Amino acid sequence: MSGPRFGVWANVHGTMASPSHPDDPMDASWVRVRDQILLAERLGFHSTLIAQHTMNPLGEELDQLDAWTAAAAAAALTEEIEIITAIKPSIIHPTILAKQALGIEEISRGRFAVNVVNAWWKPDLERAGMPWVSWPDPADKTGAPVAGIGMLPHDERYVFGTEWLHVVRRLLTGERVSFEGKYFSIDEFGLRPAGTYRERPRIYLGGESSPARDLAAAESDVLFLNGQSPEQAAELIADVRRRPRPSGREPLKFGLAAFVIAEETDERAEEVLVEHFLRSKRDAEGDGGGMNDFSGQIDPGSPMWKRLLSTAHVGPNGGTAAGLVGSYDTVTRRILDWHDLGIETFMLAYQPFEAEMERFAAEVAPRVAALRAAVA
Repeated sequence: MSGPRFGVWANVHGTMASPSHPDDPMDASWVRVRDQILLAERLGFHSTLIAQHTMNPLGEELDQLDAWTAAAAAAALTEEIEIITAIKPSIIHPTILAKQALGIEEISRGRFAVNVVNAWWKPDLERAGMPWVSWPDPADKTGAPVAGIGMLPHDERYVFGTEWLHVVRRLLTGERVSFEGKYFSIDEFGLRPAGTYRERPRIYLGGESSPARDLAAAESDVLFLNGQSPEQAAELIADVRRRPRPSGREPLKFGLAAFVIAEETDERAEEVLVEHFLRSKRDAEGDGGGMNDFSGQIDPGSPMWKRLLSTAHVGPNGGTAAGLVGSYDTVTRRILDWHDLGIETFMLAYQPFEAEMERFAAEVAPRVAALRAAVA
């Protein structure tokens, strides 16, 4: 396995932790995200992940930058950094998504990747009058239609998502696709240009349920894990590696979401973590731009979200639960421990974002490279 790859979340929500942090104002503008991605590239980060929401999950009155237009713009302005953009299959047809992805692949000259998240965010769908197509409820033997694909039960949504991603992956290679499934009927459909710089864009997948693990093994290149304990992650990775994968495909790789608090000493890092928790508590109690009732807006059948909502953490997708909190040396050792466990790509968040991203690049990344070289 190659060395650790470091990525950063793009700040399209305006913050990755407390909305009231005095040194990290809420700002989801294109100017801020553009400058953040360009800075990450200059600092040597390998990737940036642009999350996809229509409405801001921190509060509908807050700005939310569109993921796919931002990705196209970032692709045109950068030279080396990988642009990973999330998509929820329930909001777009696979042929349209594949066309957009191939367009950004062309703009970036082979640096684009898709992060597929088989989830739904209720306000994005219900408040906008989506989903826009009704399907039969698989549990209803009369064949009566239900609200639509976005609100399908968890496991059935993965039936939909598996068909969707299978079609997308084939279209991204330039293949002329015919497909007949439960949810999609594709007739000799192909897209150009494709394959100009490589076979196709990379495919990341988010999700940890059993259907998600099957889908990752069958169709994706990288499975993103949310912040969790190494013991939990080791079980998950081992289980996914046991699942069937098409012959001839490269081994599945793994990524990890983490919120970093790196300080000169472990003691100071723990103090900063407590400060984050206290600030988040004040945000919630004051309702001053803090997170809405998040638990009521997500899929109740998602094992991943059940675990995240029961785990105290700071930052997106498990954040500090990954344990990257401590002195520069402590965080370095934990990154290499995660790497030994099978994690290649670390998708990192900070607060205040730009300042702590620079600190990580100056203090932690060089230590990781030096320690890895010393034990090689």
